[in-house]
Amino acid sequence: MNGMKTTMLLAAMTALFMALGFTLGGPRGAVLALLFAGGMNLFTFWNADKIVLKMHNAVEVSAQSHPDFYNLVARLAQRGGLPMPRVYVIDQPAPNAFATGRNPENSAVAATTGLLNMLSRDEIEGVMAHELAHVKNRDTLIMTMVTTIAGAISMLANFGLFFRGDNRNPWASILAVIVAPFAAMIVQMAISRTREFGADRGGAEISGKPMALASALARISRQAQAIPNPVVERNPAAAQLYIVPSGVKALFSTHPDTGDRIAALEAIARDMGTAPAPRRAGSALDPLGRG
Repeated sequence: MNGMKTTMLLAAMTALFMALGFTLGGPRGAVLALLFAGGMNLFTFWNADKIVLKMHNAVEVSAQSHPDFYNLVARLAQRGGLPMPRVYVIDQPAPNAFATGRNPENSAVAATTGLLNMLSRDEIEGVMAHELAHVKNRDTLIMTMVTTIAGAISMLANFGLFFRGDNRNPWASILAVIVAPFAAMIVQMAISRTREFGADRGGAEISGKPMALASALARISRQAQAIPNPVVERNPAAAQLYIVPSGVKALFSTHPDTGDRIAALEAIARDMGTAPAPRRAGSALDPLGRG
C-alpha cells in the first residue's frame, strides 16, 4: 500500500513540474520540464550518495579506525539481511544520522559525533537500525528523487517570477509560481512522513529494541533545534535526510511529530513484549575510534 501511495505521489510531483512548465512556456515548456526532470533523476540515481556525503564532509570509517561503531552497523545489517553499507562519521555537534544510496548494494549510513557522544549503545543501535530500514525499504532513492524534483520546482518557480512565457495569462503564471512550490512541499511531506513511520517499525524489528529508538528520538529531538546545523543553514532541503529534522518548524517538517513516532514505537514494544525503557547511560562508543 505504501509503495502504491509513493508511486502516485511521485507521479503527482512530476505532473506538477510539467504543469508549471506548461504555464510558463506552453506545450514546449511542459516537454522541456519533463526532460529536465528525467535528466535530474538520472543524475541523482547515480550520484546522490556522493553529493550528500560531500555536503556533510563525511569521513568513511572502517573496522580498524572505528571498531565499535562499524561492528555495531555490521551486526545490524546482518540481522536485517542487508549487504554491509559504507559507514561514515560526520564531525558535527548536532546529533543526527541519515542513510543514502540508490539501493542496498550501494548504500551508506552516517552518524554525527554529537549523536555518538550523546546516546547510549542501545539508542545508537536503534538509530542505525532505523537508517538501515530506510535502505531496506529503498527509501533513500525515493526521497532523493522527491527532493530533487521539489528543488527543481522551486528553481523553476523563481525563474518564472522573471520570465512568464508569452504573458497571455500573466495572472495564471503568477499564481503558478506561488502555488507550485507550496504544493511540492505538501507532496514531499506526505511521502516522507509515511516513510519515517515505516523505517521506525523496520528499525524496531531489526534491532529488537523499539524503546531504545523511542528514547533516542526524544533525546535527539530536544537537541536538534538547539544546536546549530551548518549544513541545514546552507541547504534547508538537507533537513529531510535526518532521523529527526533540525532547523525546521514543525508545520513545515517532512517528518511526523516526534511524539506520534514515540507513541507508535511504544505500541510496537508492547506487541513485541520488550522492556518499557532502555538503559540511559552515556554512549559506550567512541566517535573518534579510540576503542
